[in-house]
Amino acid sequence: MHFEPIQYIFGHTLWCGLDLKVTPATLIPRPETAELVERILDELLGISEGPLRVLDIGTGSGCIAIALKKAHPEWLVTGIDISAEAIEVAKENAKRNGVWVGFEVADIYDFNRDFDIVVSNPPYICESEKSSMRPNVLEYEPAGALFVPDEDPLKFYRQIAGQHIGKFLFLEINEAYPAEMEAMLKEQGYTDIKITHDIYGKARIIEARMVG
Repeated sequence: MHFEPIQYIFGHTLWCGLDLKVTPATLIPRPETAELVERILDELLGISEGPLRVLDIGTGSGCIAIALKKAHPEWLVTGIDISAEAIEVAKENAKRNGVWVGFEVADIYDFNRDFDIVVSNPPYICESEKSSMRPNVLEYEPAGALFVPDEDPLKFYRQIAGQHIGKFLFLEINEAYPAEMEAMLKEQGYTDIKITHDIYGKARIIEARMVG
């Protein structure tokens, strides 16, 4: 994984009890993605009697959105991605797993409505990391959109936080920037910031709550 942080498989895979289709445009759900789902379910248990509104940004194969909908059928779950192929795969996966999720081809700037939960687990790879990656990883066309500039590695997350469309944020992060992420979220008006480490001790998930 050190040399190949982006990996693809093809066909079907079982993940968290879900049967998922995976194509070159959708990433393998990783262990920390499963933990991200668990954090959301644990943190928001009993927080609202009514259905929560969820937005999954960069939904890919739809694994997070589908897992949350499966656990809470009453939740209103939306998954967005800029890839039309990914959205078609996500829709197929939702049908395969017996749930309905509002999947849309969209960018975060297309949304001006409020959500209770905003979640994202985007691939988070800086330009400088390309040199340590195997050539076959870079051959996949979707890989071109996965790199963030070294001069602004928090760009994607700053865009999400700056929209202020979620009461709760749950973000899978690059373990190199937990302090910077925390500072950025505070600047954007979030509080109750928590960082979760994976089994290797690396900061992987950050969660926060909108003030007020």
